[in-house]
Amino acid sequence: MNYKNYPLIYWTYLVVVLAVWFWFMIENDKFYILQDNLAVMITMVFGSFIAGSSPEGSASVAYPIFTLYLGIIPDVARNFAFAIQSIGMTAASIYILNKKIPLDWNYIIYVTLGGLFGLVLGTYYLVPHVLPVYAKLIFVSLWLAFGIVLFLENRKSQRVIFEKIIDFRNMDIINLLVFGFIGGGISSLFGTGINIFTFCFLVIYYKVNEKVATPSSIIIMTVETIAGFVLHALIMQDIAVQTYDMWLSCIPIVIFFAPLGTYLVHKISRHSFTTFLYVIFFVQYIGAMIVIKPDIPKSMLSLGIIIFGLIFFRYISSLTRNPILPVEKNNH
Repeated sequence: MNYKNYPLIYWTYLVVVLAVWFWFMIENDKFYILQDNLAVMITMVFGSFIAGSSPEGSASVAYPIFTLYLGIIPDVARNFAFAIQSIGMTAASIYILNKKIPLDWNYIIYVTLGGLFGLVLGTYYLVPHVLPVYAKLIFVSLWLAFGIVLFLENRKSQRVIFEKIIDFRNMDIINLLVFGFIGGGISSLFGTGINIFTFCFLVIYYKVNEKVATPSSIIIMTVETIAGFVLHALIMQDIAVQTYDMWLSCIPIVIFFAPLGTYLVHKISRHSFTTFLYVIFFVQYIGAMIVIKPDIPKSMLSLGIIIFGLIFFRYISSLTRNPILPVEKNNH
């Protein structure tokens, strides 16, 4: 692979982060934690690749495995998600910006603003009242419903695809702020969520190309996850030693695999990418069901959320926006 495919600033970031990591590990004799966190590191190989290649954060993979399979308490798993994504998704974002991959900046700016408020309020007023198992069940069920609707939308031979939000209006600012606010609340629970939640709205309602929506959502999640890390580390000061050890163990992994995911997805066609998304949503749901082992009430909740999601996303996709400005259409 040609070295020119990797921007200079990304290489600088990588070298600086790894140099600081090696220095800290040697100075504090911390290399023993790598063996203690081997399962966490293996999980993050897949989690960070998904974070860089899709609108899902690494926590969408790591959170259920950590909390329901490895026995890691939810607060530790959530704070780890903020901590590790601050490294991996920053690497992916630097790669995206340096390679000048197409982005929708209106989407990024207003969703991020709404999301920061949602993140803070959700941390203080939502997290204490939501049981993690139910929250995760709702999470994977809703995204499965979105995947089904996206599949049905892409089967339309004349589906119109835009490269950004066309004819941006004041009402669109309100839409993005509101959806960002809700997404920030979701992220306060899991350490991720605003990216996939607002991605759904951008693709279904605004008909934006998934290959533009995805890197845009990665930029959003990068800002949100850094804010979440700062909130818990410096303001609330509730990050456990276990979280920091897990974080240190995984830094050398995510700094490579998150941008690798971004690189590979940028090279494939939109059709191949959407197929990749369908697989992620399906595997994520099946994996969660295997780990959670839901009883009848939880299974009925999941089914109800899927039905609600199908109706909701189909309704959003049926809304007619009628942009005024002439646009270029991409139907392939």
